[in-house]
Amino acid sequence: MNQKNPFDLDKCFKDLENPIELFKEWFNEAKKTEINDPNAFTLATADTNGIPSARMILLKDFNQNGFIFYTNFNSKKSSDLKENPNASLCFHWKSLLRQIRISGKVSKVSNKESDAYYKTRPYESKIGAWASNQSSVLNNREELIKSIDDFKKKYPNKNEVPRPDYWSGWNLDPTSIEFWLDGKNRIHQRLKYIKNNSSWEKILLNP
Repeated sequence: MNQKNPFDLDKCFKDLENPIELFKEWFNEAKKTEINDPNAFTLATADTNGIPSARMILLKDFNQNGFIFYTNFNSKKSSDLKENPNASLCFHWKSLLRQIRISGKVSKVSNKESDAYYKTRPYESKIGAWASNQSSVLNNREELIKSIDDFKKKYPNKNEVPRPDYWSGWNLDPTSIEFWLDGKNRIHQRLKYIKNNSSWEKILLNP
């Protein structure tokens, strides 16, 4: 085992029945060691034709019910998720030599949850949600700058910028969660949790 990875998945196999608790432990470690955005992950989606698409976005919350991220519901990622709710997340923390892969189905978070998070965003980010027609063709950069300026004039009060109806959050309810630890000579450790109704089954995988 690499010296940067004293963690023992064999011990987790015996002691931790809930993968959300293990995710919490790893996430807290990543907050200490990752220089930028420890909450960054790759979101992989596929449309109805099975064409995959992946991009980096930020995790905003997680709990026993799933993993939450926010976005424009007119974006490519949201279009895919509306057509095909199956998705995968992948966290990779190079500083820890650890990775977590999560698969499941998404559902829209409540308006109450979206409103609450939206209020915590900086003013410029709120305006950006209005000004950017995400994933659509942009004729030139000036077009976007003008849109930003127009919405700043429309919503000059930084504390009273409403949430656009098309801007909300997705919650991924996991059906499987796999933890990966780097190992010497590529003899990595892999522990996978598979949801069976309301309980989790644990299995070790070959590297």
